[in-house]
Amino acid sequence: MIFSRTGNLPVRLFRIIAAVLLTAVIIIPQTGCGGKEPVSGSEFCLDTSCEITIYDMEGMSEDKAAGIIDQAFAEIREYENMLSRTVEGSDVYRINHADGKSTEVSAETLDVIHTGLLMAELSGGKFDITVGALTDLWKFTSDNPSVPEDQEIRKALETVGYENITMKGNEVGLSDSETRIDLGGVAKGYIADKTGEYMEAQGVTKAIINLGGNITAIGEKEEDTPWTIGIERPYSDRSEIVGSIKVSDKTVVTSGIYERQFVEDGVRYHHVLDPQTGYPAETDLEAVTITAVKGNSGFCDSLSTACLILGKEKAHRLVLKLQDEYPQMEIEAAFIDKNDNIAQTDGMNLELVEK
Repeated sequence: MIFSRTGNLPVRLFRIIAAVLLTAVIIIPQTGCGGKEPVSGSEFCLDTSCEITIYDMEGMSEDKAAGIIDQAFAEIREYENMLSRTVEGSDVYRINHADGKSTEVSAETLDVIHTGLLMAELSGGKFDITVGALTDLWKFTSDNPSVPEDQEIRKALETVGYENITMKGNEVGLSDSETRIDLGGVAKGYIADKTGEYMEAQGVTKAIINLGGNITAIGEKEEDTPWTIGIERPYSDRSEIVGSIKVSDKTVVTSGIYERQFVEDGVRYHHVLDPQTGYPAETDLEAVTITAVKGNSGFCDSLSTACLILGKEKAHRLVLKLQDEYPQMEIEAAFIDKNDNIAQTDGMNLELVEK
């Protein structure tokens, strides 16, 4: 539904025949401009499959495009080594292992932490970058995740609280030495933004950056023809979409509770943790897609996660509030709930598709 109206629209499914990306959004197949095929590159990084495709091939050689893509992935790895909590020597690793003492970090790390703290305040603490002790317990990225003991969760919860982060100049500290920062809910979007900035600086005017559900659409497919982005149906194993949106110079971010999960004793546990309970969030939503003007992927990344935890009605109110406070971002949202209904803000324009 569109939130300003009544009623729900049923999710319509469309099976994609072509191969699709390992993400929560699907790029509807595009052709190159000027009759030349686009140049793509893919790597597994940021704990997901990432793909970058350059489409403005008229006047650009394949070798040049490939070189830009290679360097873009090199920069992605640099940011990952800066922002990951598990990479020894990263800014976040050093903060987390400094026994609470202030640690000098890069300007980029400061930017990401600032975004995380902003979303923590906007969401009433439902998004919190100090959940590192909890994510370490749940081990969703391991081969054999399992439910932690309740007493372990309660102990980890004592370390969670974005108010524990202290910032002065280019230094970051933790007032509780046991607190652990985890930027997983915001860093990927920030990296997508920085990747887009790099590529545009190299003269790229038509491209799609897909970092595992974080899309940056540079320019448009052709003059007056936007890109078409498909939104995956939850639990469809990336083979079905519920609809599509058309975007130019936009960011599109989708978060879903189905992205990482495991079953134990007949109960399904997803990776989106509620920082106020320590357990997977009890939410009526399965997926949230946020769109905004290009360059706001970090903000949208954290917002989509916050919305999942908040649930449909509170998420809708938050999005409306942000539309008023940040009109320049042009934020829109679509929500898929557990009854396979879609709700969307007035300007989202998600086009549902039939089977």
